[in-house]
Amino acid sequence: MNGVYVAAAEISRFMRRRKWRYCIIGGMALIRWGERRATEDVDITLLTGLGNETDFVDPLLRSFTGRIPDAREFALKNRVLLCQASNNVGIDIALGCLPFENGVIDRATPFKFAPKLILNTASAEDLIVMKAYAGRTRDWLDVASVVQRQTPRLDWDLILRELRALAEQTDDGDSVAQLMEMRRKIELQLKSLEWNKES
Repeated sequence: MNGVYVAAAEISRFMRRRKWRYCIIGGMALIRWGERRATEDVDITLLTGLGNETDFVDPLLRSFTGRIPDAREFALKNRVLLCQASNNVGIDIALGCLPFENGVIDRATPFKFAPKLILNTASAEDLIVMKAYAGRTRDWLDVASVVQRQTPRLDWDLILRELRALAEQTDDGDSVAQLMEMRRKIELQLKSLEWNKES
């Protein structure tokens, strides 16, 4: 089992023992839903709510070493705990409090990454929303890979509703428009491939 999987298993066991609500996001979720590519760390959304962050951050830092000297202060200010597993693989833990993050965890489902490794990961729809909202070039490539692999199973009503709600908070309508255009192009490509196979 590779190091990232070992780290993901370690942090997942820690959170399950405490019955915390969390799920795997980022590169490992992409392995499930999109293009299988190398990932060097583990990304997690952990639902902490507002005002209770130290109840989660302090136990985590007693068991997982911070990757920066002021990891605790950074986490409480920026809502991301940067730590590492016992094998030194990085773990980024987003301290969730938004309705969307609660929904992400509610919609997460288990996936078997290896014979003895089953991890709870975000849904394909929520992964698309998070990647489109982040909006970096690499994120859009990831979105395209998920849309290509998961069409026609995707719940587009859910995707657009959640992305629009996030975009409205930052006046970012471009992400919604860009996603809809990407969807249109990919669906046309897939239909063209089907027609070519039938002809």
